[in-house]
Amino acid sequence: MLRYALRRNIIVTHKPTKLYTRDTRITSCSVVFFRPFSQRNTHSSTSLSTPKFSMLSVPSTPPPKSKILVLGAGNFGSCLADHLGNSDHDVFMWSREAQFVEYFNKHHRNPDYLKDHHFSTNIHAVGPEIPSKESMKQMDVLLFAIPTQGIRIETNRETLIKLQPNFDRENLPLLIFVNKGIETDTQALTLEIIADTCGSAIARAATFISGPSFAKEIVRRQPTSVSVASLTESQAKKASEIFHQPWFRCYTGSDPIGLELAGALKNVYAIATGLADGLGFENNTRAGLITRGLAEMTRIGTAYGASPLTFMGLAGVGDLFLTCSSPTSRNYTVGYRLGKGEPLEDIIKTLGSVAEGVTTAKGLKKIIDEMQVSAPLANGIYALLYEGG
Repeated sequence: MLRYALRRNIIVTHKPTKLYTRDTRITSCSVVFFRPFSQRNTHSSTSLSTPKFSMLSVPSTPPPKSKILVLGAGNFGSCLADHLGNSDHDVFMWSREAQFVEYFNKHHRNPDYLKDHHFSTNIHAVGPEIPSKESMKQMDVLLFAIPTQGIRIETNRETLIKLQPNFDRENLPLLIFVNKGIETDTQALTLEIIADTCGSAIARAATFISGPSFAKEIVRRQPTSVSVASLTESQAKKASEIFHQPWFRCYTGSDPIGLELAGALKNVYAIATGLADGLGFENNTRAGLITRGLAEMTRIGTAYGASPLTFMGLAGVGDLFLTCSSPTSRNYTVGYRLGKGEPLEDIIKTLGSVAEGVTTAKGLKKIIDEMQVSAPLANGIYALLYEGG
C-alpha cells in the first residue's frame, strides 16, 4: 500500500519515476522529496509540479470497438455501461445478483436504478460468479464501478484479491476506476488499495475518472465533462478515447491522488450543504460552505501530496459545486434529511443507493487527525454522523 505523504514527510511530484510505500516494496511510480512538513513551501518550484490537465482532441476516426467488462451494476456503473454501449463497444456488466442478470438480459432495464431508461442492446449482464481468467483475457477494458468499501472486499467476495490472479500481466487490459471514497478501516485511496492487492505495476497503469457527472444526465446525453488521471499518461489517453463522444468530454491529467481525494472529499461537504438547507438556511450559507469546503479539500490534498491546482478543476470545484447544490445528490440528501430531524440509520436504509460521504467522513477524520490539518467542517460532519452532534 502506498504511504501517506505526511507519514513519510514526502511530496509527490507526479513525475513517473518512483513511488515510496509503507514497506518500501513498491518502486517506479512517482518521484517524491523527503522534507519535514513544517518546512514545505507549496510555492517553491521543488514542492509540487503543476498537473497537466488537457482536453482530449477529437479523434479523426472513432476508436476501435472494445470489449469492456463493467464491474458493478449500480447507478453509476449501469449509466457508464449504457454510455459505452451506445458508443458501439461490446459491454459486459457484472452483478453479484443472479436475479438481476436474468432480468437485465431479458428486458434491458435496471430494476433498481434508472428504472425508466432502456439500456443499450450492446450490454450483456454477467454474474454472479467472479469473471474467469479466460473471460478476462478477452477483455480490453475493466471498469470498476464498485463502492470504495467493496473494492478490496465486496460482501465476502474479495473483488481485487480474487480478480488479480486472473489478470494477464503480459497483456493487461485498461483498468478504469470510477468509485469515490476512502477505505474506512485503512484510510486508503483506491490507488493505495490497488498497489496493496495487485502490486505497483498495476497501480501505475490504473486510470481514474471523476468530475461533475450525474448518472441520470449521462444516459440522457446531457453535455458532461470529466477529468481522467493516471500515473501513466498513455493509459489516461486510452480511457479518454474510449469514453469520448460529442456530449462527453474528457480532460486528461497526471494527478490521480488529487483527483481521488477531490472526488471523495466533496461528498462530505455535500452532507454539510444539505444539512444547512434542511435546517432552513439559504443561498448565502450554501455559498460559504462550498467555498470553505473547497479550501479544506485543498489543504488536505496538498498535505497528502496532491497538487492544489487539481482541486480547481472538474474533479474538484466542478464536482463539489454540483454535489453540494443539487437535491438529487445522494450525499446532499443525507444532509438535508438529517437537517429535517431524521435519524441517520433510517436515512441509510431508505436512501436506495450508496452515499459514500457517510463512510468517507470516518476515514477522513483519521487522516485529518494524523496530518494535523485544519478542517473544521469535515470534523463537524464527522461529529454529527458518529458522535451525535
